[in-house]
This record gives sequence, C-alpha cells and structure tokens, in this order.
Amino acid sequence: QVQLVESGGGLVQPGGSLRLSCAASGSVTSENAMAWYRQAPGESRKFVAIVTSEGMINYGDSVKGRFTISRDNAKNTAYLQMNSLKPEDTAVYYCNFISALARSWGQGTQVTVSS
Repeated sequence: QVQLVESGGGLVQPGGSLRLSCAASGSVTSENAMAWYRQAPGESRKFVAIVTSEGMINYGDSVKGRFTISRDNAKNTAYLQMNSLKPEDTAVYYCNFISALARSWGQGTQVTVSS
C-alpha cells in the first residue's frame, strides 16, 4: 500500500500561481510514476500531468505551457507548479501513484481560481 498526502491548494485570483505537493509513503518502489488529475463539479476526473521516476513528463493539453510537474525522488514527493491560473482551472486536484505493485489516490486538494 502507498499513502499519498497532498497539500498546497487554496483560493487564488486569475493569473496567479499555486504549488501543489504530493508526498508518498509506504510501499514505494524505485520505479513508479506520479500524476495529477483534477475534477471540476459535475465533470469526470481528467488528466493533468505525469512524471516518472526516470524523469519522463507529459501534460494534458489544457495546462501545457502553464503548469510544470516535477519530483524529488529522495523525498518521494511530486510537485505541480501552476502559473497563469484561470477560473476554468478550478477543481479538486488529486495525486495518483502508479507502480508495478500499487496504484493509489490522494484525498484531493481544492483549487479555486476566482476574483
């Protein structure tokens, strides 16, 4: 089992920035991927970004050029730097851990972009 603890959500004005963190603990194998998804009210959960332990990165089309995913393998922690935030980025953001032995979801952190 892998446990995930997310932090960093909050209320921000349009054009502002936030940084989310996701710390993994438990049965964390060296080869894994950590991803962010988001879910707005009344919508399905959607892919935001992913980073593997080898450093491969991919983004959803709606966040390319504005969001940056990174990770610290020594801390088993992934980060999502969100810049130029828009009202349509408002959602609950979930961290996802994927390995050969486990797949886990965090509890989610609310991001609200509003003036």
